[in-house]
Amino acid sequence: MDNRSVNSQSSDPAARLRRFLRYGDRPWNVLVIAMALLVILLVLAIGALLLRDSAQARSAFGLKFLLPTSDANWNPVMEKFQAWPFIYGTLLTSLVALLFAIPVSIFIAIFLAELSSGWLRTALSWMVELLAAIPSVVYGLWGIFVFLPLVVTPFGNVLNSAFGSLPGIGILFQGPMPASGSSRLAAGMILSIMIIPTIAAVTRDVFLAIPSSQREASLALGATRWETIWQVLIPYGASGILGAVILGLGRALGETMAVTMVIGNSIESTPSLLRPGYTMSSLIANEFAEAVSQLHSEALVEIALVLFMMTLALNLIARLLVWWVSRKAPQEARA
Repeated sequence: MDNRSVNSQSSDPAARLRRFLRYGDRPWNVLVIAMALLVILLVLAIGALLLRDSAQARSAFGLKFLLPTSDANWNPVMEKFQAWPFIYGTLLTSLVALLFAIPVSIFIAIFLAELSSGWLRTALSWMVELLAAIPSVVYGLWGIFVFLPLVVTPFGNVLNSAFGSLPGIGILFQGPMPASGSSRLAAGMILSIMIIPTIAAVTRDVFLAIPSSQREASLALGATRWETIWQVLIPYGASGILGAVILGLGRALGETMAVTMVIGNSIESTPSLLRPGYTMSSLIANEFAEAVSQLHSEALVEIALVLFMMTLALNLIARLLVWWVSRKAPQEARA
């Protein structure tokens, strides 16, 4: 009788579930594995959808769709589509954003983590993180009415006057600058403001996580505070700083609304920073709802696929760089 009772309890699904949940590690491991698999499945599903819905465009244009050519064009009426001008615009504006954002963000993080007092650090950290929460459309409106006429247009004219006539690099600063200020330069500078909070906040946390023994050892050897920051803390936290930069770059590559509002949305093949242009995300946002043909829609989906693959490649490269720097940086700091 007792054996039958035990057997019936062991075969009862509710009893088995209770025994399973009684051991905390087992359900937790199952949940974590399931969530990890869900992320992988989600990425694969997005990639499969983009591949399926861009099949006609990939068949029609092949690799020419991506390559920089002298006759690169985007003409929905003639059904001629090439993505290089938009790939170039995305890479150029993201690079400009990083050039402006990285030094500013690192200096903000150094001040917050190493130089400011406790009450000031709390207040400024809150303000920096608040900037990351501002909607991109607000950045776009502020850019149109304030930032472009007061900052971008004068700065662009100075760049054109100083570098526009130089051989080689001068091609990036050829004008004329539009009176409105809408240009790739405007998009890059707006993006730099948008990614500064992300890079600065993560870099600040990296500095705060560095053991105090690193600072004390450097100061005890006679180093100044600046030498400690520059020669010890930055090398020690290089992997975390690089991770922060990659996070900022990821946002810059995919940002849509603010860029669409300030870049000018012009399909022209000039490489100049001072001329209007497009990024891949702004092109998709502008044209997808008004695609005039099936091939036009699939060409836009293929651009989304290119952006998706660029983001995946960027994250893979970033992980490799973080791994390499994390192995090298502590050795340099100890040296």
